[in-house]
Amino acid sequence: MRAIQVSEPWGVDRGEVGERPEPKPGHGQVLVRMKAVSLNYRDLLMVGGVYSRGPAMAGTITPFSDGCGVVEAVGEGVTRVKPGDRVSTLFFQNWTSGRATVEKLTSALGSPIPGAGAELQVFSQEGVSKVPDFLTDEEVATLPCAALTAWRGLFEDARLEPGDTVVLQGTGGVSIFGLQFAHAAGLRTIVTSSSDAKLERARLLGADHLVNYRATPEWSRPVREATGGVGADFIMEVGGAGTIHQSLRAVRIGGHIAIIGVVAGAGEGVNPGVLIGNNAKLQGLSVGSREMFEAMCRAIALHGIRPVVDKVFPFTEVREAFRAMQAGEHFGKIVLTFGG
Repeated sequence: MRAIQVSEPWGVDRGEVGERPEPKPGHGQVLVRMKAVSLNYRDLLMVGGVYSRGPAMAGTITPFSDGCGVVEAVGEGVTRVKPGDRVSTLFFQNWTSGRATVEKLTSALGSPIPGAGAELQVFSQEGVSKVPDFLTDEEVATLPCAALTAWRGLFEDARLEPGDTVVLQGTGGVSIFGLQFAHAAGLRTIVTSSSDAKLERARLLGADHLVNYRATPEWSRPVREATGGVGADFIMEVGGAGTIHQSLRAVRIGGHIAIIGVVAGAGEGVNPGVLIGNNAKLQGLSVGSREMFEAMCRAIALHGIRPVVDKVFPFTEVREAFRAMQAGEHFGKIVLTFGG
């Protein structure tokens, strides 16, 4: 059985495929033959040795939280799935419902739990879920982190309604899912990117307003203009400290900013006075529960939403996939497939 592994001293060039014994499911566990996994920015941090949830990473890791596979065997006590069922992994293996806790948030695949990047992998029966039949394996593999992060931000935390205005930063996985979900829900969408070509692709997916932040660094201004000076109801903040000041200028009074990434790097701290002045809500967001995932899948099936898979690599080309993510070449998601 082959598995993707990354070892110290870390780095995308440390990704390789190695042989491991085939795992066997224990009580309450399922053995899944993986068909595909997708990359998240978190995985890039992980293989770079700068990400850790729970115990510090050491030695060798199996990356990837997001995957699609078919149940090969089940251990004693398993009732949720059976052999032959196609399932998605869940980012948090122990967060089935309710509020986040330390215990739930330290059950993430990839770190600290070995991830889905193997031909065969064992998961808790609570950490997998059946998925819409009409989606391909590659499309299903994009759902656990990026799609659920967007879903939770828009509909679990912010509770947006048709006609509200949302800003989606960039054209990575979370933002593109946010665009698709928002469009299906009747929300007005504003997408930012440094690439006019990517903005055009966003327009074809239903984006109402497009802003090239390289040409317009003060992108909060066109957001204000598009909303008649009111500001956006919701902003998907993926840049972190490098972009938060524009988000604070773009959000409406009482609006919601979901912090889901730090791809723009470090910057100056947030002025609390600005938050007080506009009564905005600034909330960190780390994926979600199985209950949220299954609600999202029902909406995906109802609206026939197809995830945007931009690049597909065989799992043996894991290094090339990581390099593509490093280069920011993708629009939507990058996927690895397991052949045979």
